[in-house]
Amino acid sequence: MPELPEVETVRRGLAPVMEGEPILSAHIARADLRFPFPDNFARRLTGRTVRGLGRRAKYLLVHLSDDTTLIAHLGMSGAFRVDGDAAGEPIGVYAIARGKLPAHDHVRLSLPGKTVIYNDPRRFGFMTLAPTAELEAHPYFEHLGVEPVAGALTPDYLASALAGKNTPLKAALLDQRIIAGLGNIYVCEALWRARLSPRRLAGTVPRRDGTAGQRVVRLTDAIIEVIGDAIKAGGSSLNDYVAADGSLGRFQHAFAVYGRENQTCHRNSCGGVLIKRIVQSNRSTWYCPKCQR
Repeated sequence: MPELPEVETVRRGLAPVMEGEPILSAHIARADLRFPFPDNFARRLTGRTVRGLGRRAKYLLVHLSDDTTLIAHLGMSGAFRVDGDAAGEPIGVYAIARGKLPAHDHVRLSLPGKTVIYNDPRRFGFMTLAPTAELEAHPYFEHLGVEPVAGALTPDYLASALAGKNTPLKAALLDQRIIAGLGNIYVCEALWRARLSPRRLAGTVPRRDGTAGQRVVRLTDAIIEVIGDAIKAGGSSLNDYVAADGSLGRFQHAFAVYGRENQTCHRNSCGGVLIKRIVQSNRSTWYCPKCQR
């Protein structure tokens, strides 16, 4: 499933194509994806102008001129592509996987000189509409924590959020109520950078009085850095995800632990210790048993 860096890459790819443009017509090829489309979905999009594209956690937000927002989630295999004018010249591809078929094109938005198409073979993605002014109170967003970016995520906030928690640290970081948008890949990578074990109890990361110490500062910095590095690299291409213009995301080439079971730790100080894979909450976790404590 695409995580925050992949969705942000999609947003950055679509923004120059869609922002400021009117939606001349909208077409849906079926009544539902993971959930049914809202009533009169195509009609409610037609004639609206795209004011801007945003993102909250793993959700793509298309802000429209009637003060509503199109909320889109890519699910497991959702992808956008942009086709050009009537001659059919492609002008861009955004998170479109190789081998996807037009039969899985479920939503088409016609803009002047181009068409934005949503393709989703597994149909785990979804779209809905909501009043822009009420987004923070929307059921998808009301319980989300802070974004894992500088300025929003601070050591003091993270220390307070982790204090007293008896769950494993990795599980706490995947809790969207604490940090919005973090997923399995980037939690594993951030914990390696912070030299913290995914098995460590979350409540042991802050000081005993619940304040931020060195461990919390390292972890905060690692989360912000790994997300920033992944966005700069265009995300990570594993199964379905491909970035702007059909190119692969590059961050998977920088993985320190994710998917590297029985390969040596990149830290020279570990002396050839092998990366270990364990299962936590039915999900794979990779870490170095020597340098992550």
